[in-house]
Amino acid sequence: QVQLVESGGGLVQPGGSLRLSCAASGIKFGIRGMGWYRQTPGNQREMVAIIFSGGSTSIGDSVKDRFTISRDNVKNTVYLQMNSLSPEDTAVYYCYVSTTLPRTYWGQGTQVTVSA
Repeated sequence: QVQLVESGGGLVQPGGSLRLSCAASGIKFGIRGMGWYRQTPGNQREMVAIIFSGGSTSIGDSVKDRFTISRDNVKNTVYLQMNSLSPEDTAVYYCYVSTTLPRTYWGQGTQVTVSA
């Protein structure tokens, strides 16, 4: 059974930082990519950052230069370091894993709120 366990969300003041983690387990096929999407009420899910098996990354335009994605291949864990957070970054952040099957898995989501 595939599990994606997210952690690190919460409340932070504007200009602050948070680090999200997502640990994947139970995946029986190769992982093509791991990353993060985010969603606010009434809007579509937006790609934030993805890191692919070869190490290349894709970062959303709205978070470039502020967010960094990294991955521990041994632990099957992906991290999202978020700096210079603004209220516009407030959203539910979802961990994402795509495999070579191909298949896509999603975490349960973690709330990030940026507010003074």
